[in-house]
Amino acid sequence: MSSTMATISNHCREVASGASIARSMSERSDASPLARDPNKSTRRTSGLAASTWTKLLSTSIGANGATSTTLPIVRRPGNRDNTPADPALPGAYNIVVHELAVVGIGADGPVGLSRQARAVVDGAGVLAGSRTHLDWWRDHPAHQLELSGEIGSFLDRLGETLTRGPVVLLASGDPLFFGIGRLLLERFGRERLVFHPHISSVQLAFSRVKLPWQQAEIVSAHGRSLIRLTEVMRSHPVAVAVLSDPENTPQRIAQLVLDLQLLSSYQFWVCSALGSEAEKVESMSCLEACTRSFAEPNVIVLERLDVQAGHESAKDLPLLGIPDELFLTYPDQPGLMTKLEVRVLALAYLQLADGLLCWDIGSGTGSVAIEIARLSPAGFVYAVEKTAAGCGLIVQNARRLRVANFQVVRGKAPGVLNDLPRPQRIFVGGGGEGLVEILSVCSQALQPGGILVANFAAIESLTTAQRVFQEAGWPVRYTQAQLSRSVPLGTGTRLAPLNPVFILQAIKPK
Repeated sequence: MSSTMATISNHCREVASGASIARSMSERSDASPLARDPNKSTRRTSGLAASTWTKLLSTSIGANGATSTTLPIVRRPGNRDNTPADPALPGAYNIVVHELAVVGIGADGPVGLSRQARAVVDGAGVLAGSRTHLDWWRDHPAHQLELSGEIGSFLDRLGETLTRGPVVLLASGDPLFFGIGRLLLERFGRERLVFHPHISSVQLAFSRVKLPWQQAEIVSAHGRSLIRLTEVMRSHPVAVAVLSDPENTPQRIAQLVLDLQLLSSYQFWVCSALGSEAEKVESMSCLEACTRSFAEPNVIVLERLDVQAGHESAKDLPLLGIPDELFLTYPDQPGLMTKLEVRVLALAYLQLADGLLCWDIGSGTGSVAIEIARLSPAGFVYAVEKTAAGCGLIVQNARRLRVANFQVVRGKAPGVLNDLPRPQRIFVGGGGEGLVEILSVCSQALQPGGILVANFAAIESLTTAQRVFQEAGWPVRYTQAQLSRSVPLGTGTRLAPLNPVFILQAIKPK
């Protein structure tokens, strides 16, 4: 008879003699205090009674006494296929019946453990974990199972060990927070796992930075691409914590944030070796972080700067095309503004000259109005905005960017336009409700030879505007701006598209 069938036969005799599977495993376990007490160290074998085991085993041998090498199939929590519970042990069913306690530890090792967690580790018969973690307990009498090599192989060895007795596994921080906890649950199920978490590195980082983190985004770049971080940063969150690794370093994260050309600025914090004697917390700009190196491990915290100081000098600004990030935007809609590339095209269509009087209808953050005012310093701009929040942003942006030759007009077009002086240039920042009425008032108010430029996202708004001006006999042309910006992708670059925009120009005959 093969060794496999001998093993099955032996277990049949154990069941027939009244010995439970759990006890036979317990008797073969290491002689630890927890292993010797089956009431404390074992769990029910998935609800299978001895009679059920006998039936399974006899079925494997065959009703007519014919031998078979097929092993009984037993499912455990998290094992969703019809495979033996742990194929690492040939010829055995290897049902995990002992408890796996997962203890989170910090960089300060045993000192930082709670009394309860320390008692769990002190009473362990088997200690598992990385070499770094196990070295904290060199003098512990427990057998040590090192986490090394491929994680699947380690879990196989861990599963084999659990059939003989309970195990205490040491893990970093909170094992259920971007840690090994998820893999353990998938492999062994909830019933046999007990977690004793430590403070996570992210919690420590926000504590050191003294920043509330209930609204923070948490992104792990440890062994992962930066696509998720890119998506998160485009939403302009108030705070972001990034778990780095030797490849996705703080320098690389900082460069990504700069390459994204975000509308919000961020303070860059690097928290290294948290909880240890070598702990270091540093604050800097993203630009500075690109030139620095940092100790590992580290956690990066990106803090959004909602209140920005004024630009030091108007001389430092470009003549045309102010960077998007220099404009304050709506906190809940940070991307709601005319982007630099589209703004420059619209300004070119306006064919500006110094000394012109202009309207900016639906001014939003004031980006177009401010550019017009700077390009025509002897002219004047009326920035028309219906919302109080928008009017406040326009005033703040004009103040920060040192622009004074304009006035914010709060009100809803077209009614609010009737009291304004007749312009030589008009910019309309979008379509929407009342577009025909707004364009009708604009066409009457615009001085002969004047130019109107409008940006539309919807093709229906474009065709409506085209019809209005063509019926009035105005020359009309338009362009679709379908642009993309470069963003990092791993070690390379990809293109991220901006929303397509139609830019229409209509010239009033002289």
